[in-house]
Amino acid sequence: MKHHLFITGILLVTFLLAQFIGIAVVYKYIDPIKSQEEGKTVFKPLPIGERPPIEEKTSYIPVILAILLGTGLLLLLIRFHLDWVWKAWFLIAVVVALTVSLSAFITPITAFIIALLAGAWKIFRPNVWIQNFTELFIYGGLAAIFSPMFNLWSISILLVLIAIYDAYAVWKSKHMVTLAQSQAKSKIFAGLLIPYKIGKVLKPPGAAGPRIPVKVRTAILGGGDLGFPLMFAGVVLKQLGLWQSLVIPFFALGGLALLLFLADEKKFYPAMPFIAAGCFVGLAIVKLVTLVI
Repeated sequence: MKHHLFITGILLVTFLLAQFIGIAVVYKYIDPIKSQEEGKTVFKPLPIGERPPIEEKTSYIPVILAILLGTGLLLLLIRFHLDWVWKAWFLIAVVVALTVSLSAFITPITAFIIALLAGAWKIFRPNVWIQNFTELFIYGGLAAIFSPMFNLWSISILLVLIAIYDAYAVWKSKHMVTLAQSQAKSKIFAGLLIPYKIGKVLKPPGAAGPRIPVKVRTAILGGGDLGFPLMFAGVVLKQLGLWQSLVIPFFALGGLALLLFLADEKKFYPAMPFIAAGCFVGLAIVKLVTLVI
């Protein structure tokens, strides 16, 4: 088992909560009047501007290229110790995603102010609470941006490609492990961080000198492992409906749970092959139920 049962439970519950919050965000961006008029799902404009004009059938191509390019740039930043560039880049991404996500429920200007404050807190004064709280909303914003650009065919191809890439990056090239360790070390991490113990282990009572922080084992789940199944669920929402999209997170959760229960605690594993498999099983179940009823 990868982590203790209690920590595994927290990780799985937080994953599921992020998925449902994300689906709620995407749902709020659907324009019901225009959708009814046009006979298909139409999304409201984003508070940050128009979505890129990408062809749905081939939208996986620019997205996968952007992921590869971004990964390469991040590795270069780590190689040359340009932490300030990574912080600025990450801050912009967090503020944009949070602004889009929160704007589904509150005014855009209020959402931007909260996103800016939360993003600065997350990066410059990080702690486990602000890290995980912001992660619950960030991927809903990303799904609201990207899900409308895909159909079920293209998002399925993207999920397969990401699963293959994740497996290669963890088991073969191992650069994904390097990225995760570097991000955790710099305290700028895209994903969930669930420590086994909150706070610091201090010096013995009565001992002189400063407090001594001690490393605490932490369960992590990368941002892509949260974002890609949510994008998939967002496309299911777009093409099939709300209840159908709500089924997907449970099967994605099942894939992740299977990995966590079968994995060795001392090894690194790619989560996306398991999560993607869960998403496809969920879609198959949805299709089967739809045919029956």
